[in-house]
Amino acid sequence: MKTRLHAVVLTAALLAAPACAQPTEPPEGHRLVLTGVGRFAVLADLSTVSRDGDRVRMRSLQVTEEDFQAGGQTYWGGWSWWAFDCRARTADRLDFASVREGGAEGPATPDPAPAYAAAAGGDAAELLAVACDPASAGEADADNLQDAVRIGRAALAGVD
Repeated sequence: MKTRLHAVVLTAALLAAPACAQPTEPPEGHRLVLTGVGRFAVLADLSTVSRDGDRVRMRSLQVTEEDFQAGGQTYWGGWSWWAFDCRARTADRLDFASVREGGAEGPATPDPAPAYAAAAGGDAAELLAVACDPASAGEADADNLQDAVRIGRAALAGVD
């Protein structure tokens, strides 16, 4: 019984691995677009959009306020991979990898929650809109992590 449970857990981990095992930097650089500001500033990375029919994968950056700390460590925010169904209007956050001050990333922690309906006005809906229609996003606001953090923090502070 214990061996069977281990096999099931290992199989689940291996099946989930491709959804989370993504390069940390896109080969052509970032194309980050500010999609929303609330508790965090959220930017979609258009350079990571990959589409398969109605399904789209994209990475986003969640930026914290200046001097945000957890466990005595200062953080800029974190990256997440998302999967969207453009027809069903659902979102599935696949993981989260923190970004410490200075840019050190990770490790990524899988998010096992199932896909859900992207509620209007929420971060998931704003990301879904850009993922499903990247042309609607316009020009990128940033092409690197440091500029994205600066732009995100300015938006959080209400500064243009």
